Amino acid sequence: MLQACLNGSRTAQEHPALPLSPERLAEDAADVAALGVTSVHLHPRDVIGVPTLVGPEVATTIATVRAAVPGIEIGVSTDVDGPRAAVIGSWAPLAAGRPDIASVRVGQPGWQEVVQALHQVGVAVELVVDSVAAAQLLQAADVDHVARLTATATRANVAELLGRLEPLHRPILLHGRDAEAWPVLDHAGRLEHSTRMGLADTLTLPDGRVARNNVELVAMARRSLRSKAPQ
Repeated sequence: MLQACLNGSRTAQEHPALPLSPERLAEDAADVAALGVTSVHLHPRDVIGVPTLVGPEVATTIATVRAAVPGIEIGVSTDVDGPRAAVIGSWAPLAAGRPDIASVRVGQPGWQEVVQALHQVGVAVELVVDSVAAAQLLQAADVDHVARLTATATRANVAELLGRLEPLHRPILLHGRDAEAWPVLDHAGRLEHSTRMGLADTLTLPDGRVARNNVELVAMARRSLRSKAPQ
């Protein structure tokens, strides 16, 4: 699976094509879905552009994106400040505005409570493991019903990180950020792990040029994965 990660925690000042509003996220989601993407990951924003988990903002974003790309997985991040578990508890009545899956960063304060809150409102859980220490913490934790592990890796730690996560027998999505984004994507392709690409992960193409938008990044990722896939 190639997931498109559309905006992340980046700001509008970092790239002119960064989608922040529900409408812009829906446009980018439709464009990457036309390339064959079956999962999009996004960070809903409030009216001033700050990442949020508040129910009405989440519902508006998800419903708008879902109308543009019915049938594909829509995921959100829970990586925001504030009482995350309590806010997620208000998602139960959101219906079509509820995401399919939400990511939780292992090791953040209260991360296991956030996992439980997502279970209670019927949203699948994607655990983000961004270091070997986080992988060790996950190995020692008692966490059930996890849909996927997302490993945020570097070239230096990818082997050890995967060595700790693969024995957990969960699907793994492997990706890098910034300078590590393209090398780790290529590594994921060789290992046939799911991966992701988008402005959340990098603003540049493999040759260092600034990408025009999410579509250019995803199209390049698809070409790169095809070239690296085992024959």
